Amino acid sequence: MFTGLIQTVGAVTALRDAGGDKRITIAAPGLDFAALGEGDSIAVNGVCLTALALARPHFAADVSGETLACSTIGQLRVGSRVNLETALTLQRALGGHLVSGHVDGVGTVQSRSSDARSERLHIAAPAELAKYIAAKGSISVEGVSLTVNAVEGNVFDINLIPHTLQATTLQDLRAGSRVNLEVDIIARYLERLVLGARSGGGLDEAFLAHHGFITGK
Repeated sequence: MFTGLIQTVGAVTALRDAGGDKRITIAAPGLDFAALGEGDSIAVNGVCLTALALARPHFAADVSGETLACSTIGQLRVGSRVNLETALTLQRALGGHLVSGHVDGVGTVQSRSSDARSERLHIAAPAELAKYIAAKGSISVEGVSLTVNAVEGNVFDINLIPHTLQATTLQDLRAGSRVNLEVDIIARYLERLVLGARSGGGLDEAFLAHHGFITGK
């Protein structure tokens, strides 16, 4: 699990094809390699990868064909900048929101405009993800925990404050940019509860009334 609070920005230094998969090597001088071990999880642009071949300031990771097909990792090139975050520990504050590192889909930036000292982005999500995106809810964009301002259909908008622009790769986004999206994990579990209710169990009005969440009208 991750928080969506980016720890450092790294850069791709090598890409090697491996029979449909890829091995990616990233320079990450801002990571604490003393606390990093081979096999640890690192979110790269919001994608959970396994750190291999640690040689400060570099680490490598194998990227499966599934990950290449379902995320923006496949569009990275040598020199591409990437958002990096190591896995959440009990010693770290949960300052963003719970992020699993399992990308739900790839969105496309529709527009970017100035909004006082911030930048406002409108992003089109895949239609099947729209139901999970709510105004003032959380969403991960390229691994960055952000708050949704508003939603219309499958298009949502977010504000990037100066700190986020400075500390992440989101400053590089323009209209047409493709971005990894991960919806709020709570919305995912809520859907499963509701689906369970439809089959005679899980979360429904009777369950809520029995446990005191609904009082008499």
